Amino acid sequence: MSKEYDVAVVGGGLLGSAISWGLGRLGKKVAVLDEGDIAKRASRANFALIWVQSKGLGMPAYTGWTVRASETWPTLAAELKEQTGLDVALQQNGGFHLTLGEHEFEQRAQLVTRMHNQVGAADYRMEMLSVSEVKKMLPLVGPEVSGGSFCPLDGHVNSLRTFRAFHTGLKLFGVDYLPERPVSAITRAGGEFHLSTPQGDIHAAKVVLAAGNANQTLAPMVGLSAPMGPTRGQIVVTERTVPFLPHPLTTIRQTDEGTVMIGDSKEEQLDDRVLNHSVSAVMADRAQRMFPHLARLNVVRSWSGIRVMPLDGFPIYDRSESQPGAFVACCHSGVTLAPNHAFEIARMVAEDALDAELVGAFSARRFGEDRAANGSGYY
Repeated sequence: MSKEYDVAVVGGGLLGSAISWGLGRLGKKVAVLDEGDIAKRASRANFALIWVQSKGLGMPAYTGWTVRASETWPTLAAELKEQTGLDVALQQNGGFHLTLGEHEFEQRAQLVTRMHNQVGAADYRMEMLSVSEVKKMLPLVGPEVSGGSFCPLDGHVNSLRTFRAFHTGLKLFGVDYLPERPVSAITRAGGEFHLSTPQGDIHAAKVVLAAGNANQTLAPMVGLSAPMGPTRGQIVVTERTVPFLPHPLTTIRQTDEGTVMIGDSKEEQLDDRVLNHSVSAVMADRAQRMFPHLARLNVVRSWSGIRVMPLDGFPIYDRSESQPGAFVACCHSGVTLAPNHAFEIARMVAEDALDAELVGAFSARRFGEDRAANGSGYY
């Protein structure tokens, strides 16, 4: 039986799209198998940050991986614009985590110190700034702001336009995007993978699992594990307003279209059809205490979304030993890490080998056999 595709990528969200785009860029014949618009897609409910500060406490390798992605974002944005004509509105002039009151400032300062003291972590230049220093860069902060941390590598993009650019690029590369093809089974025979979908089987020499939280179910089919611990987050969006926020915050950013996005929640509830209005109220209250200007704006949209979240919060990248050619990729930071997925992970899949640094740090083997098998809970 001839191999229909070089690679089948399961999942058409931001992670799967970035890897598929990178494979198409390398001239591979790729099929993207996606649930389609019915998917509870994290790509449509993310905060669009390119975020370095605070990433990697407890896993120094993640700091380096994140810094690499941040530094490569201008290259990715330029390539997408040249290929598709779409500007993803990359803004990368540094980001803040603001604190309210002295206690929060002291807690944040302790975190920054712990991050800097990690052996083997990359230098991402995160520093604490006093309230007077913050006001020089964010003059409209409110009187309760006590200062905060700043990282010059942080930024944000228009995530929906990035998603569209990847899919436009996929088509231009000749990648086959196949919606309404949820994968129910994966087997390997005759040197290729057979992926079962409601619309028939797909055959490929390699397979990449990039299906978010569904990877937990799919990974054992190819001798891998993907322990996940998803959480729910809520986002509030205001009407358009005059430009006032030149730097994104961990929880607040002004989009290129002028709206303000507020997002600051993590809930164990996994039903994204409803909102917890008391949580939204707390988010909005903190936001207007940081920037009193926001109290005058109307809320125009609000939604909840399920985060793709590996069990310990750090990415998982693995290649199957029992079924060569099968890979799994799981991460929470699909926007931040998009350049790494498009350029690095795609290259590794094409070469049929993960780089040693990834295998050492990001394999699911770090969870141990029992936890990897269960994949339940979050810690």
